[in-house]
Amino acid sequence: MNFIDSHCHIDGEAFDADRDEVVENAKKAGVLAMLVVGTGNPHNGEVAKAVETARKYENVFASVGVHPHDAKLYDDAAEETLVKLVKSSKKVIAWGEIGLDFYYDHSPRDVQRDVFRRQIRKAKELDLPIIIHSRDADDETVEILTEECSYPNFKGIMHCFGGTAKMAESLLDIGFMISFAGNITFKKAENLRDAARVVPLEKLLIETDCPFLTPIPFRGKRNEPQFVVETAKFLADFYGIKVEKLANRTTHNFLDFFKIRFATENTEFTEK
Repeated sequence: MNFIDSHCHIDGEAFDADRDEVVENAKKAGVLAMLVVGTGNPHNGEVAKAVETARKYENVFASVGVHPHDAKLYDDAAEETLVKLVKSSKKVIAWGEIGLDFYYDHSPRDVQRDVFRRQIRKAKELDLPIIIHSRDADDETVEILTEECSYPNFKGIMHCFGGTAKMAESLLDIGFMISFAGNITFKKAENLRDAARVVPLEKLLIETDCPFLTPIPFRGKRNEPQFVVETAKFLADFYGIKVEKLANRTTHNFLDFFKIRFATENTEFTEK
């Protein structure tokens, strides 16, 4: 039985002291692969840490992009840096996380919108899937994605889904995969469970978004990739299926989405 953490941040400072151990713990828990999502200031090397982490560890992949928090830092130089990172390693398999965050508003909303569209178009140019962040911006996120993602061979993931069932249905219509994190296990997260009810298994992914959103029963501790197993167990129970089925389905979904295959379990990937 294998699991994949489709979105994590083990490149960050929270893991500097024990990153090797965290990766080994995930492997022991059955986590076949991880996608480390590069975020932060695009001008000072922060985003590059995800690529460096992917290079270091077998079966760890990376994405690069500018989070809506940092949209105010996006310019031609930032874009050039990201493109170079994409071209520097075949283990960079996506562009993101990108999107809108109207909860914190760390960047002006008009800047977030413009940078969101610009990054979608750059990902299209590079033929990369996109990974989306959306918080308190359901309608505008769907509007922009509907307008920008109608191109052939489009692929996208809505990470750490936090919207409504209506939003999930709209994203599924566009062709998105939907990924749930540990917050779906929280007692007050009934809205997320309502959304999960409309997501078919063939469109489902699981993630940790670590070090954030640690699932029950480990809530209060630092989250890490091995805990994606708990989210899988919760969702399996929620869907009324065996955890083996959910694990195998979400693993297949990830590998098929990114056109990755493994010769055998826990070996370096090869591309189809």
